[in-house]
Amino acid sequence: MDLLYKIFLDPFIQMGTAPDLLVQTLWEGLVAGVLYALIALGYVLIYKASGVFNFAQGIMVVFAALTLVGFHEVGVPAYVALVLALCVMLTLAIAVERIILRPLVNQPEIILFMATFGLTSLLIGFGEFVFGGEPKVMIADELHLPSGAVEFQMLGGFVSLQKIDIAAAIIASLMVAGLAAFFQSTRIGRALRAVADSHKAALSVGISLEQIWVIVWFAAGIVALATGIMWGARSNVSFALEIVALKALPVLVLGGFTSVPGAIVGVSEKLGEFYWGPLLGSGIESWLAYVIALVFLLARPQGLFGEKIIERV
Repeated sequence: MDLLYKIFLDPFIQMGTAPDLLVQTLWEGLVAGVLYALIALGYVLIYKASGVFNFAQGIMVVFAALTLVGFHEVGVPAYVALVLALCVMLTLAIAVERIILRPLVNQPEIILFMATFGLTSLLIGFGEFVFGGEPKVMIADELHLPSGAVEFQMLGGFVSLQKIDIAAAIIASLMVAGLAAFFQSTRIGRALRAVADSHKAALSVGISLEQIWVIVWFAAGIVALATGIMWGARSNVSFALEIVALKALPVLVLGGFTSVPGAIVGVSEKLGEFYWGPLLGSGIESWLAYVIALVFLLARPQGLFGEKIIERV
C-alpha cells in the first residue's frame, strides 16, 4: 500500500510543492515533443507520396548532420557546408528514386518497407566509413545559433530556458506549419495527394511519380538536416540520434505530424523521467513514449485526429 501511495501520489505532491520545477520539466518536454513532431513530418511526407514507411528517416537525421559537420571539419565555411549538405540530401533523394523506388513501383508495401531497412544499413555503414563512429560537436556558433540561457523568477523559484531550446521550438514549429501549408495549398501538394490516393490515377492525369518522389524525399532530407542541427546543438552529433528519431513513431500513432501529438509525447516522457523515474527505475524516458503509443493503439487506433474507419461488408 505504501508503494502504491508513493507511485501515484508522491509525484503529484512534488509538483505542488515545487511548481517552478514542474514548469521547467514541462518546457523541456515541449521542446523535445516539437522536435519529435518535426521528425514525424519526414515520415508522413514520404508515406503519403509513395506509400513507403521510411524506416531510414532516423539515420537520415544523423547522416545529414554528420555531412554538415564533416564538410566544416575539412575547412568549408559553415553556411557553404550547409548548402553542400542540402545538395547531398538532394543527391540522396534522386538516388533513392532511381535505385529503389523506380524498380519497385507497384510492388507490395512490405518489399518497399524492407528496402528502407537496407537503406538504413547502407547509410550507417557509409556514414561510419566516411565520418567515423565518434560523436561530433555541432557547429552551433558558426551557424550563429543562440547560446546561453534566459532565467526568470516564477512561482517562488527560478526557471531557466536555454536559448537554443527556444530557437529549436520556434524553427521546428514554423517548419511543421510551413511544410504542412505548402503541401496542402500548392500545386505540388495537390499532386502529392493525388499520388497518395492512386499511382495509376496520378499517372493518367500527367503527374510524374518520379518528380514527386524526388521532391518529397528531398523535403524529408531538409527536415532531417534541420532536426539533426537542432538535436546536435542540444547534445552532440552521433549515431545515437537515430534512436532519438524513432521517438517520432509514437507521435505518428497519436495523430500525425502536427505539434500537438509531439508535445504530448515529449511532455509525458519528461514528466515520467523526472517524477516517476526515481520510483520506477531510471530509463523510463526510453520506453514511456512507446507505452503511450500502445495504449492509444488499443483504445483509439485512428489516433487523436484521425477519423474512425468503418468497413461495410
